[in-house]
Amino acid sequence: MSAKFVTDDSKNALIKKDILRLCIEHGTYSISDLSRDLATSVPTITKFISEMIADGLLQDEGKVGTKGGRRPSTYGLNPEAGYFVGVDVARQHFHIAICNFKGELIRFIQDIPFVLEANADSFKSICHSIKQAVSGARISWGEVLGVGVSLSGRVNPEKGYSLTYFVSDDIPMKDLFEQQLGVPVTIENDSRAMTYGEYMNLDPSLKEQDVIFVNLSWGLGMGMILEGKLFYGKSGFSGEIGHFPVLTNNLICRCGKVGCLETGASGSALHRMIVERLREGRKSSLAPIYEKNGDLHLNDILKAVEEEDVLAIEGIEEVGATLGRGLAGVINIFNPGLVIIGGRLIVGKDYLMLPLKTAVNRFSLTRVSSDTKFKFSKLGRQAAGIGNCLLSRDKLLGLV
Repeated sequence: MSAKFVTDDSKNALIKKDILRLCIEHGTYSISDLSRDLATSVPTITKFISEMIADGLLQDEGKVGTKGGRRPSTYGLNPEAGYFVGVDVARQHFHIAICNFKGELIRFIQDIPFVLEANADSFKSICHSIKQAVSGARISWGEVLGVGVSLSGRVNPEKGYSLTYFVSDDIPMKDLFEQQLGVPVTIENDSRAMTYGEYMNLDPSLKEQDVIFVNLSWGLGMGMILEGKLFYGKSGFSGEIGHFPVLTNNLICRCGKVGCLETGASGSALHRMIVERLREGRKSSLAPIYEKNGDLHLNDILKAVEEEDVLAIEGIEEVGATLGRGLAGVINIFNPGLVIIGGRLIVGKDYLMLPLKTAVNRFSLTRVSSDTKFKFSKLGRQAAGIGNCLLSRDKLLGLV
């Protein structure tokens, strides 16, 4: 099914977009509630609802119970109006998520082997896998309305460029994807995609206007929801918490500078700590792996954390304390209502969160941080893929 979309900026089109926005935020709406919230007459809302059902965007969700009188019909997004694909590209693998029009996850494929290289073959390999995944979900490519792709590093979503990975000097990565896939494509930083996915899937009781999301993986990234909107900054490069110059460890960061938070609070930092301590002769279940291979994978360390290896726990606690110190500064600046911790290192759970909160309490202003809640990611490894789907949908609808 291919829905008919509202593409102009007339008053009627803007009201229809508001109807879609409210249905995305709240699930279902009655005509009387839409009339009230949009300050538009019931006959006008009724007319728009009928048109949007005919266009394939909305569906009748049935009657809702009331304390008395007639039960009103409610309306919501039509899940079959089309599908969106989210692609989260990492260094040695990528994940693919497929969501329906309501934003519900239809299929998720993780850890597709891949080497991220700045060349056309690497790029075409992703496009081929995207179409295979859609076909495997028994969805025709004609039903795909958009694709969202996220990558680590510096990404300018507005212009469609990745400044970390180049495929062409002349053509933005977004345009190259669109040439191959034939549908609108969004390009996003992975931490911001994760932020949007988490934010749009928050329990209503946790919904805040100002939310900080921290992506604690091999590197350290951050996304920000400010006043209910994803924040990009002037050039689209906001959220570089990993390069916040807060440490005095004299370690050179991958960005070439010294003192970046990422050098003490990230998967790469955890890896360095553990390897250094194994070289010093510390006891650990990781020692035999290190002695055999001369190195460790981050997965080895995270598995050891889950198995309560003392050295691995010590490392994850140190990462949590260092991250908490950096977050104290962020909280002092933005005063968010919620901080979400995501990324691969959240397998550390309380070993990570307790020292993090302790450091926040120690270094932040109490009056600023006292109302800030902390939680772990709800979506886990699916966060960026789902976030890419939702960003693709909401940009297509003109809602972000």
